[in-house]
Amino acid sequence: MPEVSVWAPNASRVRLWLNPDGQDLTLEMAADRDGWWRIDAPGADPGVDYGFLLDDEDTVLPDPRSRRQPDGVHGPSRFYADDFSWSDSSWAGRELRGALLYELHIGTFTPDGTLDAAVDRLDHLVDLGITHVELLPVNDFNGVWNWGYDGVLWYAVHEAYGGPDALKRFVDACHTRGLAVTLDVVYNHLGPSGNYLPRYGPYFKPGRNTWGDLVNLDGESSRPVREYILGNALMWLAEFHVDALRLDAVHALQDSSPEHLLAELSGRVEALSARSGRPLTLIAESDLNDPIIFTAREEGGYGLDGQWDDDVHHCLHALLSGERQGYYEDFGSLAALAKVFTRGFFHDGTYSTFRGRNHGKPVDREHTPGYRFVACLQNHDQVGNRSAGDRLPEITSAGLLRVGAVLLLTSPFTPMLWMGEEWAASTRWPFFTSHPEPELAEATGKGRVEEFAEHGWDISQIIDPQDPKAFTSAHLAWDELAEPEHASMLSLYRDLLRLRKDEPELSDPRLDAVLVDFDEDAHWLVIHRGALRVIANLADQPQVVPVAASKLLFRTVDGVELGPDQLLLPAQSAGIVRIG
Repeated sequence: MPEVSVWAPNASRVRLWLNPDGQDLTLEMAADRDGWWRIDAPGADPGVDYGFLLDDEDTVLPDPRSRRQPDGVHGPSRFYADDFSWSDSSWAGRELRGALLYELHIGTFTPDGTLDAAVDRLDHLVDLGITHVELLPVNDFNGVWNWGYDGVLWYAVHEAYGGPDALKRFVDACHTRGLAVTLDVVYNHLGPSGNYLPRYGPYFKPGRNTWGDLVNLDGESSRPVREYILGNALMWLAEFHVDALRLDAVHALQDSSPEHLLAELSGRVEALSARSGRPLTLIAESDLNDPIIFTAREEGGYGLDGQWDDDVHHCLHALLSGERQGYYEDFGSLAALAKVFTRGFFHDGTYSTFRGRNHGKPVDREHTPGYRFVACLQNHDQVGNRSAGDRLPEITSAGLLRVGAVLLLTSPFTPMLWMGEEWAASTRWPFFTSHPEPELAEATGKGRVEEFAEHGWDISQIIDPQDPKAFTSAHLAWDELAEPEHASMLSLYRDLLRLRKDEPELSDPRLDAVLVDFDEDAHWLVIHRGALRVIANLADQPQVVPVAASKLLFRTVDGVELGPDQLLLPAQSAGIVRIG
């Protein structure tokens, strides 16, 4: 007889509701130690709907650890059998070193917006040279479409994406093609609708971060809350065969425990990796600019494998677009780019104008490999958090867009592409939600206006996130691949990624081996990558850059000419040469 359990220390009485064979059945659960309630329940079989009744209320609440929510986050849960037939027994996994990530949102990656439909596009990623597919959160959220960061049932796969078996089919298909899967998970807050956790127990503590109430990581009864998070992370890696987790906004995790949650998580994942015989990776999104994220636990760090590096993005974006508002104010110079390419962080104890204070800590460039920093030209945040959701091709020239690709894909970092970037997709990707509650819909739109105004964006361009067009217009237009302009950009990305693979010096992660020469006024730079040089002219006119080279390996446009001790570069172009 299956045992059903739930942690509900806030309740004085808990009943299990289930619906076997269409018959409502309510069973009293027995109180156990530490706030747990349990019952051996006849009829608690896979495919049967169930939920919990707390105290004397008659509203059925979903299971906080529900694996499936066929009727949404406000409906009952459904018992799920982990009996998927995997075909990836020979999958050895992939490490972060040498990786090339591709971030995508399941709901807008294909017209159907499902995990099964995404499988049909995996060969495109393989041909491109991708090693890791990174999925935005797939946990269950309120409504039909959403970015995924409003999740409230962390253990359930959003039903509109296909549910848990669809995610397993997707991961299995990726592994068959040699692709690793990275999953974005959110442990710093829960969404505004469908969050029933406070009814069960002290999942939260006093205080708020940017997105909601603080998760109780260090207060009274915090141990089960931490286990709730740790168990979820291990579930994705073990049960769903996911290879890596991207941990959203870890700077919003307020934890004063003797062992920080991230350090405890990295220890658990390291042990699971040893048992499973494949590498498992943890990547943080962190605004701290603090090497503690990837410093080994035995050295006082959290022991994660890497982190997103916003400073690299900001340097490249400001340089290519000319934008200087909001957090771009300190970026955009060649000197800033030279610093991040050799030191990892721009703000490493320096004054941040946007924050109004000194920010960050220095990276040990001699012992910290660059692959620990995930870098990009675009990602879901940097596109979707613009007022109109406009991509980089709308705000810079075609020439500079190509230069940006060269700089990113020859850097010492782990490159990440945002879906459609490789063909300069024209589709915008604004923030979108589908909250059915009118008051929540109104508050969401109002909140975006206030946030964008603080960051200096033009609020007149803001798209109503509740407008269905915000979602439907964000779907990638795959037919663009047949158009010459987009096909040309795709060809450039493929050539660059092939060269990065064929020339190991272009992916050498040693920060202390990178040297950057530049002329701020003339607007050109030369990046030393072993015996190779990456040369970019960001000016609006052709110019000659001094470099002694023996062979031209790559150029973004025709007209790049190698001469004696110099390289002639047309306006807004780049080349890669071999010296000696």
